[in-house]
Amino acid sequence: MSVLERLDELYAIGGGPGANRLGGTPEEDEAHELVAGWMREAGLEVSVDSTGNLFGRLPGHRAELAEVWTGSHLDSVPGGGRFDGALGVVAGLEAVVRAVRQERTLGVVAFRDEEGWSGPGCVGSRGLCDSSTRLPGVFVELHVEQGPRLERLGAPLAVVTEIAATARGELVFEGEPGHAGTTPMAGRRDALVAAAKFVLGLQDAAAAVEDGVATVGRVSVEPGASNVIPGRVVVSVDVRAPDGARLERILSVVPSELRRTAAVAMSGEVTAALREEVERLGLPVVELASGAGHDAGVLAAAGVPTAMLFVRSLNGGISHSPEELSAEEDVEQGVAVLSAALARLASGE
Repeated sequence: MSVLERLDELYAIGGGPGANRLGGTPEEDEAHELVAGWMREAGLEVSVDSTGNLFGRLPGHRAELAEVWTGSHLDSVPGGGRFDGALGVVAGLEAVVRAVRQERTLGVVAFRDEEGWSGPGCVGSRGLCDSSTRLPGVFVELHVEQGPRLERLGAPLAVVTEIAATARGELVFEGEPGHAGTTPMAGRRDALVAAAKFVLGLQDAAAAVEDGVATVGRVSVEPGASNVIPGRVVVSVDVRAPDGARLERILSVVPSELRRTAAVAMSGEVTAALREEVERLGLPVVELASGAGHDAGVLAAAGVPTAMLFVRSLNGGISHSPEELSAEEDVEQGVAVLSAALARLASGE
């Protein structure tokens, strides 16, 4: 079965497009069970840790040597596409199977609940790093770019240099509910108007910072009646920037504290292995920073030598959408680079 055929099977869970594999749901469980079966069919030793992360390892190795892992996540956002996360798992499985047996254990991991559609995200990778479980010696994550840069450059792959700093959380705006028809405009305390002014100010602050972005993706209005002035509004806030200084510039307009994640650089040594394999295929070597967060960032922050390989996103780079698309040829080149790099990293040298 090809990588794309496996992606189609995963995408069909939960009825296809939409809230098909949200973290912590039976659909995510079904995806993990499906991939566990593929791992066993490929001859991998399958295990699950206390957080629910799924591991498939090639048998036969020197246990005293730190393991080399690849992988990503299987959960999706509501209305998500085929490739985000899932590609890194199924391509990782294919890459591990292709890799020549080496001294160090090669394995593929499917982390739990990376997207965090109802929570902080990266539940599985954070749980792994917070536990007493032995961490890998190296981690490499293949992922779709989720942006338009590679498509514009005409390049199929990119080596990731770093993962952006982020700040996330919720803000609450309090007002005073009242009758929509009898309360004069001059005397109103409309919580939604206050929230809207904040959203516009946040947009301006992010636009003024190079490569900075800010998003309000969820708004809850109370009491939520068309003829009642909003008395309470809760908005989600997601701010990202290449470094802490630029992140703080955007956050200067945010009136309360958000959860922060520092920018994290990828390992120079592991990144070099990917870069050399890209060159070996005769492809242009493109280096990009990631504006999206990933399980790779969690492992890198925990001290694991980590690297990422991006596969070109098509359709203008759209992601978190059913229109998400990557070409079969690009995916194949990504698998080839990943497999060769994993074999080198697991050589025991």
